[in-house]
Amino acid sequence: MTESISPKRIDHIGIAVRSLEQSVPLYRDVLGLKFLGYETVESEQVRVAFMEIGESRIELLEPLSPDSPIAGYMEKKGEGIHHIALRVDGIEQELDRLSASGFRLIHERPKVGAHGSRVAFVHPKSTLGVLYELCQPED
Repeated sequence: MTESISPKRIDHIGIAVRSLEQSVPLYRDVLGLKFLGYETVESEQVRVAFMEIGESRIELLEPLSPDSPIAGYMEKKGEGIHHIALRVDGIEQELDRLSASGFRLIHERPKVGAHGSRVAFVHPKSTLGVLYELCQPED
């Protein structure tokens, strides 16, 4: 039996959007979520906006270029939920355990994501079609 990872909570849900300027007002003004700000994540070729909801966040992802992973995703599936991020401690150990259990990883080692967090993605072919991000906030 596969050992489970030890998520602390849902850190955020990533939603692919064509335009942050058009999307942020929906989440902030209509849905009433607290707007936390914009950030550019060069490693993923996206500009993001974070919205707070309880102890979790919504991450809106706008592609910076037509060849970014988010642009490719939207070309195939359109705008919508892209990933669910699980907050973990010891991200390297979690990745090692998943790999040893036969899970397909998009990132074998964490890289720097938004807010300086260390992040890595688990391939959706290993998780019933859902793209999961493991995320460990900067200490």
